[in-house]
Amino acid sequence: MPQPPRISLTGHIDVPHDRLEAVTQALPTHIALTRAEPGCLSFDVIQDPQNPHRFHVSELFVTRAAFDAHQARTKASEWFAITKGIARSYQVKELPT
Repeated sequence: MPQPPRISLTGHIDVPHDRLEAVTQALPTHIALTRAEPGCLSFDVIQDPQNPHRFHVSELFVTRAAFDAHQARTKASEWFAITKGIARSYQVKELPT
């Protein structure tokens, strides 16, 4: 039986100057909670060395259901409140297993 595709999200978030400190402080908790989620294979958010307001995001989840659960949890989190309204540029792909 074929395995369901993995779900990959890549992209970036551009944080305005006046919100950079709050986002930076909330980020370690957001990363730790996401990495602890069932079905999370990897989750990285890395500040760009040339542009400290841009954070590169890379996520990999074992299934669409795991990714959707992550999205639902995030929408009810402190991270969502802190980053609400900040522009994001993400691409979500299905990857064969």
